[in-house]
Amino acid sequence: MTPHASPDDNQSAPEPGERRQVSRRGVLGIAGAGLVALGASAATGYAAGRRDPEPAPASRSYPLTGEHQPGITTPAQDRLHFATFDLLTDDRDDVVALLRAWTAAADRMMRGLPAGELGPTSGPYDAPPDDTGETEDLDASHLTITVGFGPSFFTDADGAPRFGLDGRRPALLEDLPHFPADALEDARCGGDIAVQACADDPQVAVHAIRNLARLAFGTASVRWSQLGYGRTSTTSTSQSTPRNLFGFKDGTANVKAEEPEALEQHVWVQPEDAGRRPDDATSSDPAPDDAWLAGGSYLVARRIRMTIETWDRSSLREQETVTGRTKASGAPLSGGDEHTEPDFSRTGRDDVPLIDPASHVALAHPSANGGARLLRRGYNYTDGSDGLGRLDAGLFFLCYVRDPARQYVPMQNTLARDDLMSEYLRHTGSGLWAVPPGLPDGSTTGGADGAYLGQTLFET
Repeated sequence: MTPHASPDDNQSAPEPGERRQVSRRGVLGIAGAGLVALGASAATGYAAGRRDPEPAPASRSYPLTGEHQPGITTPAQDRLHFATFDLLTDDRDDVVALLRAWTAAADRMMRGLPAGELGPTSGPYDAPPDDTGETEDLDASHLTITVGFGPSFFTDADGAPRFGLDGRRPALLEDLPHFPADALEDARCGGDIAVQACADDPQVAVHAIRNLARLAFGTASVRWSQLGYGRTSTTSTSQSTPRNLFGFKDGTANVKAEEPEALEQHVWVQPEDAGRRPDDATSSDPAPDDAWLAGGSYLVARRIRMTIETWDRSSLREQETVTGRTKASGAPLSGGDEHTEPDFSRTGRDDVPLIDPASHVALAHPSANGGARLLRRGYNYTDGSDGLGRLDAGLFFLCYVRDPARQYVPMQNTLARDDLMSEYLRHTGSGLWAVPPGLPDGSTTGGADGAYLGQTLFET
């Protein structure tokens, strides 16, 4: 086997062409058998946004192993299939067996191989294949699979511990609060386990979730899922800044893979974070046994519907005032180019600030949030239209943080209350998950002795 690129590398190493070349397709006609019903219009909109003008080169892959899970600082791919699962078992061994099976399958699929060793066209003729087969003619397409555990993974609805994990739940792993103007739908919130599959090809991302759901049959079921297209942020300096569905460049000031000190400060859970209790904890509250999370992160997901039709009827002046940046170049309204630091003190006519203090860029800027930064990894989504003919479209916001209570929650409270852009947004889905660290380099997956995602939680 030839070496694969590191998740933090800007380019992946080529391999001999053991996989066939990618064929072009204009319509994604599959949403995963046995998964949630996404609707024909949603699947069509997902595929129609595909932007690759040429077939992808063969054997583009990232390894599953590494200090941190792939799919966080990995250069953001263009497609997403995100799914959450609820466990159907109370047996700890069943959960570990599922994580082992998922890890082995993820390792194979990220290398461009079928989820199972026999593949979609081999094995017993009267038994289901161990891979669904829709990526048989495709390469790995830079697939990454990232797994996290939600609050309900550790405790049930009555607060009782699950799977022998009493005391192992990090104190910071709490359901996100209800923010002002939230319009959350229960069917799009929470989940015991979250799986984020990102790839350059939409069929590769859907195939990954579909096969993990197939392997989970009887142990876990899909709670909800979301398709995404057109990344809305950049996680590497090698990438250009994309645009969101409002037509503005998004994620200009995102934490980048090339900023190791910023990642340590804002993204990766540190060993010294172990046992930390919430700021409002009393001396009688026991410290959590959560050293297993060091090297991991916290994943925030928010499904944000944009009121597209209202925005499209707004003047360019209104749109730029709300955003705080020019629509053409993404430069702050205080001047410069896209990457110029905003000058919130600069004023114009009648001594009015050039950047409105209630604009999105002003309120989301680290200077307004105690220096806090996020590693954003969001995607556009289009899920057809509602009963009134309005697009159900917007931003599927994903971010990774070291401390959600200090980085994300205060920022979102401010944005929901004061941000001019909030008039055009409706938050309909939400969740928080603890993402364990990666697997040691050189480790093997599969079998009773193989390394598996979440192993530090169950075995340390």
